[in-house]
Amino acid sequence: MEKSRRRLAFSLLFGLWLPYCLAQTTPSNTATRPPTRAPTRAPTRTPTRTPTRAPTRAPTQAPTLSPTLSPSPQPQAERLKVRLSGYPRKHNEGRIELFYKGEWGTICDDDFTITNAHVLCRQMGFVEATGWTHSAKYGKGLGKIWLDNVLCNGGEKSIEFCKSRGWGNSDCTHDEDAGVVCKDERIPGFVDSNVIDAQVNENRVEEVRLRSVVAMSKKKLPITEGVVEVKYKDGWAQICDLGWTIKNTHVVCGMLGFPHERKVNKNFYKLYLERQKHYFHIHSVACTGTEVHLAACPLEFNRPNSSSTCDGGMPAVVSCMPGPMFIQNNNMKKKPKISSNVRLKGGARVGEGRVEVLKDNEWGTVCDDRWNLQSASVVCRELGFGSAKEALTGGRMGQGMGPIYMNEVKCVGQEKSIWNCPFKNITSEDCQHMEDAAVRCNVPYMALENSIRLTGGRTRYEGRVEVLGIDSNGTQSWGLICGETWTTKESTVACRQLGLGYTNQALKETWYWDSSNVTEMIMSGVKCTGNEMSLSQCQRHKTVSCQKAAAKFSAGVICSETASDLVLNAPLVQQTVYIEDRPLHMLYCAAEEDCLSKSAAKANWPYGHRRLLRFSSQIHNIGRADFKPKAGRHSWVWHACHGHYHSMDIFTHYDLLNSNGTKVAEGHKASFCLEDTDCQEGVSKRYECANFGDQGITVGCWDLYRHDIDCQWIDISDVKPGNYILQIVINPNHEVAESDFTNNAMKCNCKYDGHRIWLHNCHIGDAFSEEAERRFEKYPGQLNNQIP
Repeated sequence: MEKSRRRLAFSLLFGLWLPYCLAQTTPSNTATRPPTRAPTRAPTRTPTRTPTRAPTRAPTQAPTLSPTLSPSPQPQAERLKVRLSGYPRKHNEGRIELFYKGEWGTICDDDFTITNAHVLCRQMGFVEATGWTHSAKYGKGLGKIWLDNVLCNGGEKSIEFCKSRGWGNSDCTHDEDAGVVCKDERIPGFVDSNVIDAQVNENRVEEVRLRSVVAMSKKKLPITEGVVEVKYKDGWAQICDLGWTIKNTHVVCGMLGFPHERKVNKNFYKLYLERQKHYFHIHSVACTGTEVHLAACPLEFNRPNSSSTCDGGMPAVVSCMPGPMFIQNNNMKKKPKISSNVRLKGGARVGEGRVEVLKDNEWGTVCDDRWNLQSASVVCRELGFGSAKEALTGGRMGQGMGPIYMNEVKCVGQEKSIWNCPFKNITSEDCQHMEDAAVRCNVPYMALENSIRLTGGRTRYEGRVEVLGIDSNGTQSWGLICGETWTTKESTVACRQLGLGYTNQALKETWYWDSSNVTEMIMSGVKCTGNEMSLSQCQRHKTVSCQKAAAKFSAGVICSETASDLVLNAPLVQQTVYIEDRPLHMLYCAAEEDCLSKSAAKANWPYGHRRLLRFSSQIHNIGRADFKPKAGRHSWVWHACHGHYHSMDIFTHYDLLNSNGTKVAEGHKASFCLEDTDCQEGVSKRYECANFGDQGITVGCWDLYRHDIDCQWIDISDVKPGNYILQIVINPNHEVAESDFTNNAMKCNCKYDGHRIWLHNCHIGDAFSEEAERRFEKYPGQLNNQIP
């Protein structure tokens, strides 16, 4: 009886084990069937993903109803090898390549997700992925495209266990090679790195510089002319100029932040350089001129122990033309111009931002489908910078609010303007603003960060601001900045100069960071526009004058890599405007909150009425950080009349201006009850005023103030019939930091006949071209909310 039980148990185990073994050793029929073209799924628009796109290739044969996705088993006994490759990149990012059947190949970006990237990064020994890239960001691979339509659930030990169309079954080209960006942190105990770097030897080009040989040029930055050198071991090596072309120069200048190149006097350099010793590490450079990095050009490295030098040649020398922002010589005959129909918005640093283009006098954005370094470089160069360092997708520099003009931009890289590149027009289904394209451009090295530092802070993003000064004897010293006039604008410039992103807070007192041995004030009265590259470009007192000169009253900053950005929904204001004559007995709360004009105080309360211009306001946060009140909730003011806390002194100004810019009536939100009224798809509300909740506006959400609530008006009881301009300004005192203050004002033409009112041409302050804005009004407007 016992033996029969054992036999039965063995049979059951064998019956379960055998199919499992067969499944592990026998390739799926998916991997061996003839290729069939399956349509790529149209993207699902969610705010947190990096966007995929609808297919653009024509099917090679009749499509099936949907891709057949099956696990992609690895028949080899050894572990699947994965490596990062491509240019330019860091060690923890790159094009994904898989070693299968003795050959390296790539993965197509169709339907690729961050979940796939997590699996691949963990497979290589990194803890997780922080992003992924499409459209061959790290260059096009060679050979096979091993996997397509990969779909991981996140728990797989290897990409081979994720669903796909099968090994080698793809309808992609290498223009669609996927890449990943892994978090630079290794999995503890991960012995086999599984990261096989395609360029593990010393033959790679990463850092490139210009070495000036002219004494005068050495002292001035940026260096625009000199010998091209590449970082090699612990020093620098030269490039042999045999076969060197202007196209090579174009690529080098772009890498160094310069949009154009110019001819160089080789004879001058030849006399100087032939007296020096050189080490030629690179030969036979043959760029096409569209590359964004020298490493992407065909070139040859000097072989070790080789006697090859540069017979008949000399070190490559280039001369570059800087963009308008970086020109030191004002006597140039031909000054470079930058485009007036392309701009960057929302970036913290010089040369970065959301790409916006001008069409029919209105600014709009570019969809990120197929957005790559070549297209981004065209934008960078036409704006006076170098080639693109990064082509950013997924609204990484905040979302725009206007039209979306371009989709699937396909620049070669030689175009003078993005408008010269092939692109598709947008339909409402194609793109949303969560897919706005952005760029980070190469900019010339100016060493601005060397003359400023932060001290005393808990992290490198905060502290007391100290700048390097030179006294009459030529002695350099760090001094403090007087905090009396220090505002968000000045702290914005300081964070930019430090390379630490956006400002989060501007601090007039830094007594809680009193750990510096620097006590001297060397700068006061600092006044910036907010667009400067360094504090030295801002206005300031000629002689230091500071009432509170102690170190604890010096200027400080807290910087951040992200910031909020508030924008009004201009069409909604235009659609909801009307006039109401409201009885005084219903306005006691509003009067208490100072929401009526001054003449209301003389009225015969509670009799009579006030004439109110009413409208709805919808304020969107299109930035990359939540908008939160500067003051902590311990300092919020309770208003019993309306039953909520006021978290800001002034949040919005409402003004009615006449034709010469004089204010004739005003209103304001004496501090809104900030909350998330609604959010775009996929974003959850976080802030709610009810029950004394936290206040703020989440990224991707908006705060709606309906026309029928108290103080959502301008008191026009004293206004005569005529033509006016309605002006609304959010966060007018820049009390809370934002990535972009130029879009905080909204204006409308306003016609009032004494009985009815009409608004037209309502628009955000920076939505139109300068020419259109000049036609809209004959005066610059005012933002200070002061009646003269």
